[in-house]
Amino acid sequence: MRSILIGLDIGTSSCKALAVDENARLLASASEEYPCYAPKPGWSEQDPADWWRGARAALSRLMRKIEPSRVKAIGLSGQMHGMVALDAQMQVLRPAILWNDQRTAKQCEEITRAAGGPEGLLRLTNNAMLTGFTGGKIAWFRENEPELYAKCVKIINPKDYMNYLLTGELATEVSDASGTGFYDVAHDCWSSELLGILGISENLFAPVKNSTESIGKISKEASELTSLPENLPVVAGGGDAVLSAVGMGLEEAWQLAVTLGTSGVVARHVPAFFKNEGAKLQFSRACLPGLFHVMGVTLSAAGSYQWLESILGDPRLASRSERYKALDEAAAASPPGANGALFLPYLSGERCPVNDADATGCFLGLRGQTSKGDLARAVLEGVAFSLRQAYDLMADATGPAKRLILAGGGAASPLWRQVMADAFALPVVTLEAGDEGGSFGAAILAGLGAGVWDAPAQALGQLRVKSETLPMEEHLALYSERYEVYKRVYPAVRGL
Repeated sequence: MRSILIGLDIGTSSCKALAVDENARLLASASEEYPCYAPKPGWSEQDPADWWRGARAALSRLMRKIEPSRVKAIGLSGQMHGMVALDAQMQVLRPAILWNDQRTAKQCEEITRAAGGPEGLLRLTNNAMLTGFTGGKIAWFRENEPELYAKCVKIINPKDYMNYLLTGELATEVSDASGTGFYDVAHDCWSSELLGILGISENLFAPVKNSTESIGKISKEASELTSLPENLPVVAGGGDAVLSAVGMGLEEAWQLAVTLGTSGVVARHVPAFFKNEGAKLQFSRACLPGLFHVMGVTLSAAGSYQWLESILGDPRLASRSERYKALDEAAAASPPGANGALFLPYLSGERCPVNDADATGCFLGLRGQTSKGDLARAVLEGVAFSLRQAYDLMADATGPAKRLILAGGGAASPLWRQVMADAFALPVVTLEAGDEGGSFGAAILAGLGAGVWDAPAQALGQLRVKSETLPMEEHLALYSERYEVYKRVYPAVRGL
């Protein structure tokens, strides 16, 4: 009887549950949406009770599609950095503050100063204190809601709260711990020095596990609410941005994973720690034991193409997919280099390699002959160049990659796949399950934790290639030249 593994992802807009077999093939899935709240401009919150309702609904529907007796384990993935504050009775004290909440700029600056400036913070955690990280949220919570903070005994991340409701056990794991900004990634422990400087007790956080470790078993109550088998092992799992790389087949450093979603993520697993010079990358422990996860983020990747479509898309076409296809056709009619048009994709500020919330996007090289297709190709190329900059930071420290694994909505475009292959000078592949994201990676971790697979390579080696796009030799010199021009643009327009 073949084993089944379940992955559950607690996303920002919905949760998704899926089941895979021991050949890493997708068997079934179910999802449930829930709301997000913005009580003030720049704020982003959710009610953790909504996650639990969504998880129960998605899991119950999934279990009706599979044979419960074959399920061997479940693993969880979740949106990173969110702050769930619990009192002594493990009750939620306030709405969760999410990863995309921007209220903590002041607190992040204060934490950085207290640590001895950017270099001091790098020495302690190897990361900058980004507004998205949990650390700034904790400082904001203490400063602005002191009465609630005084009642708080634990702060955990979203998927860890779901794990608690499923098992009654409180734990986190290395990827979400790294994403707090308070974790000493080099030494794999909470930074007692940084927490001491800030006057925050290490007891505020849950014990840290490896991502493939079991944290407990499905309780009787959770079994009745979700239809999961009672006493089913629950594996710690990981933060979605880190765990998605596992679902994309990323294990060794010779591969690179890129997700072309609204934002763009470039990720790599590396076997050795290195200093995150300038704090331009995000550096964490990986969900696969013994590895580090290095990540760079472009805030407006497919979001840039969505913006262009909203302006230049053909309104006569009924569906957005048809409008994107038409825009792709126009872009394909423009030659590599977009007839001189160049696009800087900083429509939402930027994070890597430019950590500048005030950075703005722009077009350059426009002429009277510039066409809609030129603008569309320039956007595809500009996003590729931005992602290439993040990769170059990784390559400088760990050497070049040999293959790029691509996922996300943008990966559906054959033209964008070719632009990525040419801009990176790497073969680009998509995988059959590559777009399943964190939930698929969580199912892989569940199988590793339950012993269904002896090693990551045994599971990831079964992932099947859906498409392969090779770089075109005749384009490489031009793209190399355009990339060098692109890198000079931001310093020249900064502050405009």
